[in-house]
Amino acid sequence: MKLLSETHPLVSGATSDSPLVQALRGERPERVPVWFMRQAGRSLPEYRALRSEHRMLDACLNPEVASEITLQPVRRHGVDAAVFFSDIVVPLLIAGVDVDLVAGTGPVFAEPVRTAADVARVKAEFTPERMREAIGPIRDAVALTVAELGETPLIGFAGAPFTLAAYLVEGGPSREHLRARALMHSDPETWRELLAWAADLSAVFLETQIEAGASAVQLFDSWAGSLSVEAYRANVAPASRRALSLAREFRFPNPRDTATQLRVPVIHFAVGSGHLLEELAALDPDAVGVDWRLPLDEASARLRDLFPLQGNLDPAFLSAPPEVLEAHVADVLARGERAPAHILNLGHGVPPTTDPDVLTRIVQLAHDR
Repeated sequence: MKLLSETHPLVSGATSDSPLVQALRGERPERVPVWFMRQAGRSLPEYRALRSEHRMLDACLNPEVASEITLQPVRRHGVDAAVFFSDIVVPLLIAGVDVDLVAGTGPVFAEPVRTAADVARVKAEFTPERMREAIGPIRDAVALTVAELGETPLIGFAGAPFTLAAYLVEGGPSREHLRARALMHSDPETWRELLAWAADLSAVFLETQIEAGASAVQLFDSWAGSLSVEAYRANVAPASRRALSLAREFRFPNPRDTATQLRVPVIHFAVGSGHLLEELAALDPDAVGVDWRLPLDEASARLRDLFPLQGNLDPAFLSAPPEVLEAHVADVLARGERAPAHILNLGHGVPPTTDPDVLTRIVQLAHDR
């Protein structure tokens, strides 16, 4: 067990009773908390103006720029949480992996990792210890952001080990991740070694954000939906559990009973993972994110109404007529009432073409309910 510092917002009381943290404890706050995946970014004109002066990965590693981008949607939309501005591949970059974000393509790796020798190389050259030495810009960006947020919690963020490993094996984005899945089945030992290493990088990334002031963290798996239940359970879930291990060690005083300790809340979300819902819950997160394909009341029923749920507005409705969007928001909120608690979010990230005023309207609809 690790205790947070006395100045941490969960310890000082700044965020420990915020609507988001209440919901993650399984309580029903006075209003449904709202935040949006990818709220910090492409849909905002102020973001595009700032990014015109900075390459993406440079912006992620510039504490002042990353902090400003994180804060922009909180100022504009009045959301109940900020989510730290970063990219899934940033832990790899900090660890020393040669990766670039290519416009219109995504992450591209100079040296894909596809063999036992490749895994041995990256494990020797790019260690969690080296990452801890180089992660200062992330720590500084989180601290700057938390100082500005006050009573609004910051959600830390990391990519799940399968997503990191899939990028590394494919050498870039892929629709089906055939190379990654082939390595998983053809050389299970090499696969386990690669995922364990990726899990350690994700864990250090989450740990750093928590120590610097994040009030919750989310492990985000972009590609787990491409896996069968059995493949996920046997070949991926142990690494995701390992990635969350450091985050689970942190404790803060229970605002309801200061003689007891609570852990920093963890959200787990995977895209296209309706068939994996029970497997995600088995990792013991505090809340499970649900994408737009599975109604929240059905998700809660499958999880025996034990978990707070996050989600799950369909991003396609963001461009629908106002009355259609409002009906969809009302439907998602109504279905979310079955769970112990509900955090309103999208079922995936904010599309870059989204009108920012639409997001602001969704926050108002949820808060006025």
